[in-house]
Formats: sequence, C-alpha cells, structure tokens
Amino acid sequence: MSRPASTAGTAAHPRPRRWVDNAVRLIEADSKRSADTHLLRYPLPTAWCSDIDVQLYLKDESTHITGSLKHRLARSLFLYGLCNGWIGEGTTIIEASSGSTAVSEAYFAALLGLPFIAVMPASTSGSKIALIEAQGGRCHFVAESSQVYAEAHRLAEETGGHYLDQFTNAERATDWRGNNNIAESIYEQMRLEPHPVPEWIVVGAGTGGTSATIGRYIRYRRHATQLCVVDPENSAFFPGYEQGRDDVVTAASSRIEGIGRPRVEPSFLPGVVDRMIAVPDCGSVAAAHHASRVLGRRVGPSTGTNLWGAFQLLAEMIAHGRSGSVVTLLADSGDRYADTYFDTDWLNAQGLDTSASAEVLSEFECSGSWS
Repeated sequence: MSRPASTAGTAAHPRPRRWVDNAVRLIEADSKRSADTHLLRYPLPTAWCSDIDVQLYLKDESTHITGSLKHRLARSLFLYGLCNGWIGEGTTIIEASSGSTAVSEAYFAALLGLPFIAVMPASTSGSKIALIEAQGGRCHFVAESSQVYAEAHRLAEETGGHYLDQFTNAERATDWRGNNNIAESIYEQMRLEPHPVPEWIVVGAGTGGTSATIGRYIRYRRHATQLCVVDPENSAFFPGYEQGRDDVVTAASSRIEGIGRPRVEPSFLPGVVDRMIAVPDCGSVAAAHHASRVLGRRVGPSTGTNLWGAFQLLAEMIAHGRSGSVVTLLADSGDRYADTYFDTDWLNAQGLDTSASAEVLSEFECSGSWS
C-alpha cells in the first residue's frame, strides 16, 4: 500500500482537498442513484409441518450496478483510501483480484477518472478479463496465484499508486455500526416480516469483510441472531476456525469463485462467527442449479454455497420444532458462469458430479429433512 511519506522535521504536503471532496461526492451520489438491493423471499414448501413456520430470504446483491456483492466492498475501499489521504487525483489504483471485486473496483476507478490495474494469475479465464476491461480496468498477469499480493505491492511502489488490498482492509473499511451497510439493510427490510430477527444469517468468506461487518453489527445491536459462515473445499477458513489458528494454508485454490482462500486472510474475524459449515463443491453447484430452477433465474456458485448451509440450518430448525427465519445472500448472477458452472462439459472436466448432492436437495425439498 502506497501512502504519503512523513518524516520528522519536514513539512507535510497533504493531497489537495478539492479533488478528494469531489471524489467522495461522486461515490456518494452514485450510491444515492440506486435503491437498496432487494430482499427476496425464497419459496419453501408449505406442507413440511403445520405447526412450524420457517422462512428463507435472499439479499439480492446482483442488482448492484456492477452485478455483485463486491460493489459494496469496492465502494468502501475507495472511500477508505480517499479519506485516509492515500488516493488523490491521478493515483493509479491496484488490486489483487481476478473476479467480481476487480470488476467493481474498475467501475469506481473509472467514475473518478483514475487508472486501475488488476493483478491476477495468467490462467484467469477470458470472460473474467473481459468483464474487468469492460469497466475500463487493465489486467496484469503473474505465473502463480500466490504471487498476486507481492506483485500488487510492487506495482504500487513502481507507479506511486495505491494498493487497495481487499484481503487486509475489507473488515476495517466498512462502517459496521450502520450507515446503511448490508447488515443494517437486512434488519430494516426484515422489520415487518413474521420473524423479523433472523435465527441465522449465512454468508461465505472471500476476504472475510462481509462476515466481519454482519457479525459486529449483530453484537452492536444485541440481536439474538447467530452468524454462520459457509466455506468451500480447499479453503483455509474452515480448518483455521476449527483448529483456532490463523496460519493455515491449503495446497490448492477454491473452485467456487468469490469465496474460499488458500490462507486465512487478515480481514476474517473468527470471533464474530458462531458456526462454520464446510460445503462440498458439488453441493455448491447443485444448490446453485436447484435455486436457479426454483427462482427462474440463474444464481452464481457462491450463492449455491450459501443456500447449502441455509437449507441445512432450516432442516435443523424443523427437526427441533423451532419456527423462525434464515437470511442469506444472492451474491451474483449465474449468467456470469454460463460457460463454467452451468456447462456440463466444464463440470465433467473439473470432476464435479452433482448427482448425489441433487438427491440431498430433492429430499430436503420434499420433507424438510437433511441427510
């Protein structure tokens, strides 16, 4: 991360305020032009048990202008950099990302007239590169995924730019006490529902910023809600949480785009998480396909991970005779993954056979039980 130098005995030269003031105004105006994302009621069978009422809701983050939950993170990271004096007129913005975060950050960089560079592995798919470039970003490639962090730092130093560093700054950049963050929005939208305080909120972890924001807000507002974080295969978050360690490293990368990391990222705060569920990748994909049929629209694979965990928690509530609500996130549209997670040949090449997981989901839909 590049920051203005300060040395004892020398005069500071803060960035001109006029440009920064206008940049903050542009970001705030962009937020005001769009209504809050929708809270969708997921259709559950009504005949499971006549004396138990359970409800499932999806916070639809795909309706952001850049199409995903990462729009919120990108906005927060830019405001954080601007208000800390790290971003000024002409600053080159750099991020280590090959996915939705880079797409959203490229959008905000273009809004402020700033150059944006996304550092990513050379193996990144052409469709992802196209999404970033469509927002005005430039892609910079490294040989191995583990090299993205150091290369982003190097580019920031070389250009005199600012490395947004989503994996470190996600939890600190977001105002977790309120200010219409995702947690405050969920509770406001749930206010008139039959069970306005959810039993569970279920999210995945990529940076860990969303779970940190929601977990802190739950405690700040003293809600009885519990936070469950779902984690795909090859991710370090679940074993790190289970073992009480932050130095866990996995040998492979997550196959579920947008969530799961090969290391426990600095923004992941296990102390605000009440439970974690490890989700098989086949379950994530099967749940994404299942929900796409139910909703009549495609949802992305990380939404499938969220729903696999949410369905399991709902089944536990039914088994214990407990009414209540569960809220999770529709992180992005499945249309972005038409040539991958929704393509049979691609799934077969990845060794992702969803048939057994689809049977689990079918049984859940019929009986409300979880095998």
